[in-house]
Amino acid sequence: MHVTRRGLMLGTAALSLPALHARAQGRAIRMTIAHNSAPSSPKGMGATKFAELVSANTRGRVEVHVAPSEQLGNENTNMAAIRTGTLEFGSLGQGALLSVAPEVAAIGLPFLFSSMPAAWQALDGPVGRNLAQRLESRGMVFLGWWCNGIRQLTNNRRPVNRPEDLRGLKIRTPLDPATVDMFAAMGAVPQQINWGEVYLALQTGVVDGQENPLANIHAAKLHEVQRYVSLTSHKYEPTGLIMSTMAWRRLNDDERGAVRAAAAEAGTYQRNVMRESEERLLGEFRRMPNIQVNEVELEPFRRATESVWDAWEQKPFGDFVKLLRAARA
Repeated sequence: MHVTRRGLMLGTAALSLPALHARAQGRAIRMTIAHNSAPSSPKGMGATKFAELVSANTRGRVEVHVAPSEQLGNENTNMAAIRTGTLEFGSLGQGALLSVAPEVAAIGLPFLFSSMPAAWQALDGPVGRNLAQRLESRGMVFLGWWCNGIRQLTNNRRPVNRPEDLRGLKIRTPLDPATVDMFAAMGAVPQQINWGEVYLALQTGVVDGQENPLANIHAAKLHEVQRYVSLTSHKYEPTGLIMSTMAWRRLNDDERGAVRAAAAEAGTYQRNVMRESEERLLGEFRRMPNIQVNEVELEPFRRATESVWDAWEQKPFGDFVKLLRAARA
């Protein structure tokens, strides 16, 4: 039978040679999802659920290995690997996402969302779809918005009841300009440290404190080396589940549908785990003798960070910032 070059190209367009070889040998296509959190964290549990669902939905034709706790490098390393095709999936935080789509950082502007459900509603609507399209235009497949929670503040120096209490405190923040600007506006000294190194940095006094959802604080055992938990609820942070375009091309249409279905189900599961964890852990932290939890009046913190919104409206994506500012929940 004569096969033209064009016919061969069309016949293999949907599948890469490694995928075709795996099918010919009756073997599963093996992929990996990486993330920076502990397996017991909501992000870790979501990644495990996603891997299980992909296997179930494809009847074992696609297997996903989970690499937690920065086993494959930090989030920016994972993002680079996904874009070059050496890593298939990543559950990546805002800092890594904004490295390819700076507009994502605006979701982390101060006091944008009052609750996780309010954030989910926005990200499941036009705002989230707009950002997803921007990410996909940079060469990846976007599979859904997971939840990294409403963030709170911990430190070893003093309770933070007012913005002035932050003056001079060295606070670890992620590589996220909105968070850096927010804490600098309140007089803190933001410090960027990889997530896997935060425990030691707090333990040794390299930094005084950090900010994260309660679930992440607990999963990383940061409460072991922090004295004060201040419920500032200063920002919401999303997690994006993304996939390498090259990995996507290795799958046939049925497998792609199975991956999308797994992502949707795992995303709902992960959000629920985050919400339940936050509610449960607040009570646990209050009962810990080595931890002092304090509520704060949010309005002074909002006023102290309005200058951040003003400055961000001057950025190239200022129209998007204005849209968010008008819709603050």
